[in-house]
Amino acid sequence: MRLIAVSIAEIIDEDAQIIASLLDSAVDIVHLRKPCAGADSLRAILCKLSLEHRSRIVVHDYPELYTEFSLLGVHVNRNIPSLGDDYTGLRTRSCHSLDEIVRYKQEYDYLFLSPIFDSISKVGYTSQFSHDELLRASSMGIIDSRVVALGGVTPDKIAYLEQLGFGGAAMSGAIYSTAAVNSINAPLRR
Repeated sequence: MRLIAVSIAEIIDEDAQIIASLLDSAVDIVHLRKPCAGADSLRAILCKLSLEHRSRIVVHDYPELYTEFSLLGVHVNRNIPSLGDDYTGLRTRSCHSLDEIVRYKQEYDYLFLSPIFDSISKVGYTSQFSHDELLRASSMGIIDSRVVALGGVTPDKIAYLEQLGFGGAAMSGAIYSTAAVNSINAPLRR
């Protein structure tokens, strides 16, 4: 199962250090998502990271950074409605319904499905899927290796998500802190 960290939305002085620590521990990919920050703020973070670390980052909002920093990919959202025909990196997208997963799955390398559980970092962002709905979606092949669970995901929920057939687990509030980075370890990677 792929373990993904999604950065917190705010710029903090420790961003580069935390991202490097996450990538040096159990995290496979970091999504650099800073919706209120400008491209130059993200450049400043990326400049502090090694080429190896940057090659495992998916950027939100500023696709030009993909080429400039040899990043892993770009997350399509309302600010990036599509990528050019010459784009060859990883393509990801967020979905908030099973219908969206069905609609977009063939166009993307993986899709976030959220919120699976009540969000830790977004107040009022509550789970939209019952256990039975998730089981049904799994048995129908809607949830598979190209679908990543997001929203309220914590390390103790990873085994459950694996049983449902999710290809990955994405965390933000539960993982993007120095304390969390220090507590994440190899047993999360099965």
